[in-house]
Parts: sequence; structure tokens; C-alpha cells
Amino acid sequence: MAGMYRPDQANPAGRRPRLVVILVVAFFALQLLVFRVFRGAPSPGAPAAAVSHVPVLPRRDADDSGCGGGQVYVYDLPPVFNEDLLSQCDALAPMYSLCPYLANDGLGFPAKGTNLSGILPAELVGSWYSSDQFALEHIVHRRLLSHRCRTTDPARATAFFVPFYAGLAVGRHLWATNATDADRDKDCVALLSWLHAQPYYKRSHGWDHFIALGRITWDFRRSPDGGWGGSFLIMPGLANITRLVIERDPWDAMDVGIPYPTGFHPRTADDVRVWQQYAASRPRPKLFAFAGAPRSAIKGDFRALLLGECQAAGDACGALDCGEGRCIKQNELVMQLFLGARFCLQPRGDSFTRRSLFDCMVAGAVPVLFWRRSAYLQYAWYVQVGNDHEGEWSVFIDRDELRAGNVTIRGVLAAIPEAQVQQMRKRLVEMIPKLIYSAAGKEGLGDGMMDAVDVMINGMGRRVAEQRRSWSRL
Repeated sequence: MAGMYRPDQANPAGRRPRLVVILVVAFFALQLLVFRVFRGAPSPGAPAAAVSHVPVLPRRDADDSGCGGGQVYVYDLPPVFNEDLLSQCDALAPMYSLCPYLANDGLGFPAKGTNLSGILPAELVGSWYSSDQFALEHIVHRRLLSHRCRTTDPARATAFFVPFYAGLAVGRHLWATNATDADRDKDCVALLSWLHAQPYYKRSHGWDHFIALGRITWDFRRSPDGGWGGSFLIMPGLANITRLVIERDPWDAMDVGIPYPTGFHPRTADDVRVWQQYAASRPRPKLFAFAGAPRSAIKGDFRALLLGECQAAGDACGALDCGEGRCIKQNELVMQLFLGARFCLQPRGDSFTRRSLFDCMVAGAVPVLFWRRSAYLQYAWYVQVGNDHEGEWSVFIDRDELRAGNVTIRGVLAAIPEAQVQQMRKRLVEMIPKLIYSAAGKEGLGDGMMDAVDVMINGMGRRVAEQRRSWSRL
């Protein structure tokens, strides 16, 4: 009432205890709100019931010991996105059937009985296959299904793998004259529709999800005005998902370059060590080698220049004509060539990268590069890059200097001191395990040896930790 006496009016200090209580309550209310946000409160617009039970941080138990990058959950996709594509192996590529290369869980037919088996150590004949670069999605999927860091409980997962064979899906339409843009994108649109309905995707908006692609990034980046390929990688629904791809877009941070598959798929660390010793001790009568076919339709064809350099070098160079798909169908010929050379020339292929780079490195030959985008801006998880490291395992020759006739390949390579060549080859042999996709079981290669998939899991663990700040604020 207006005339009633109030102690806090007579004594302003009397209001302070009540103010302190209010501030304390507000502080604890704020702490509770922050706690709920970082414990995985539903993302804006998502149904609360769909995600309220999903924890942000995975539980760690005794059975995930040894998985420094955390555990991986592999989605069980409807078969239309992977298994059904394998059944169409005869129609997935225009020039040859992929069926022989998709056998044995994507490893391909064994190399036993080929020219390569005649020069391999007897104990390693079973570790080599006729693998194809387009089988990478199948290879990675099968390896993760049996990996020791796989979990079938998504609540324990650090990262989530989406086993969609996007390269096989789009590949069957790339050369079809009657295929429309809608045909090339149909499977990708359906996959994203399925994925966006999953509670763990909704939790992070895809920041902890990843996919492996068996074709180069440019096959999935069709311009809005039309042109080559599908548009999977520029679809808004894929924006936060990490893409592990054999050739990345250097300007897209969500692309991560991973090795092309070679034919070497060992099962144990001992198998790898036998190969490393073999590759290190092989006699190498050729200074350098080149496997490829000229592109006569291209003005100033750089491959033709390299073949001319090889011819001019005489017995110091070995060449293999890869015309008419010879090096795809008989990849053992490439390996034989590189096993006999100290250096191998690696120009760009149809794009900036080539499978041949990894055949070369696994063979223990030092790659000679002419475009930085062929390796240095691609595979940072797998090879050391930067000005301080490039010369440790490779040689870079300025292609413009070569075109101008200011240098010759034989001259550059012959001038490298022998001690430096031996050090580069030693470094390459040490790198081999991380460049190959093993056929190991749940326990991996053993002895702490990591293959390309182990590197992938650790890399994804780091990315998720770095990106958690991004998606926890959504």
C-alpha cells in the first residue's frame, strides 16, 4: 500500500541479500543451460524425440583400446546403395567389365599365374591381386566392417561411415549418351534423403560423418550449367560430410585425398616386411621409367614429351605403352617396370593424379612429379608435404623448364648424389604400409603397423575433434 512502511526503502542496503540470491540462482541456471547444450540438446528444427537420447561424446570402454582415433560406426544402408550395384558389375564401366576387379571383397582376382607371380617372393604371391582403382569404395567398406575399431553401437562411435558406392553409381551413367543429369544424380539424392533421417546425422548435421569415393572429385562436381559428371559433392546436404577421395579439390576443406588402390593387399605385418625388403634390395638397372600412353589429340601433349625424353635416354629409361587399357588389364606389367627403375615419371593423367603414382611408390621407386597437385596438395594424411619434406621421397621438375629445353630428365636425375637417392628410397619403403589397403582381419596387420584404413580412422578422429566446436554450436 502507498502509505505502508517498507524497511528496504528506509535502508537501501536491505535490498542486497535478495539481489545476491537472484544472481546466484541465475548463475546456476546459466550453468545448467550450458551443460544441456554440450550434452547434445536437439539441433534447431529437429524433432526432440529423435535426438534427445543421442549423447554428444561417445562412451569409451575396454574393447576400444588401441583405437587412438576412436571407434567407427558403419551404417547398414539399403542394398540399392552398395550391394545391388555390385551385381551390375558388367555394366558399371564402358570399356571393360568390373566383375573380375570387384571379386574378393573388391580386391579382384589373385595375381597368381600372372607375369607378376613369376617374380614375387613365393610367400607373397597370395598378397597380390588385380585390383582396380574404381573398386576403392568396396575395399574400404569391407575393411571397415572387419576392423578392430568398428563398433556396432552408434553411441560409442567417434565417426560414422556411409558406405555408399557413389563412384560405381555415377560411373554407369558418365559415358551413356542417353543419360540425363537427373540419372547421374538420382542415387545421390536418394542417399541423402535416407541419411538426413538418421538421428546421429541430425545430431551433428554430418560433421562426424565420412564417405569414401572411388572416383576423382571432379566426377561429382557438375556445373549448374551442365557438363561432365554428377553433382553429389555440391549438393547442400553433403556440405558437412568429410569425403575421402582419390583426388581432392585443393580448395574444398571437406575433401581429403586418400591413396589409389594398388594390387598389394597383405594380411600381416610380416607380409609387409617381406615386401619392403624385396623392394629395397631389387636390382634397378634403369635410371627412370614411364608407363603411359601419348595423347596425340592434345596440343603440346606432355606425355609425348616424356616418351621422347625416355627414348633419348636409351638404356637408362624403360617405357610401357598403356594404350588400349593395357595397364589396367595387366597392371603387373607396370609393377615389373617400376621394380626395375630407380625413378618413375608421374605426369598428370586425365586429371592431376594417377594410380600409377602409388604403384611406383609401393614398388620402391622414387616418383618424379611435374604438377604439385599430383601429390603435394592431395595426400597430406599419407605423405609428408611442404618444402622441407617433398625432396625426402620425391623429385619435382618444373615442366616449363623441361618444355623449354633448359633441363633434361636424365640430366636432373643423374645429378642427384647416390647417397641422397638411397635415402629417398629408404624413406619410400618405410612409407609403404600406410599407402596400401590390407586384407587383414579384425586385429589388423599387427605389431602396431598401420595401413591406409588405419590412417583414415585416426585422421577422422582428429577431424571430428577439431570440428566438434562447429556442430556443437548448431
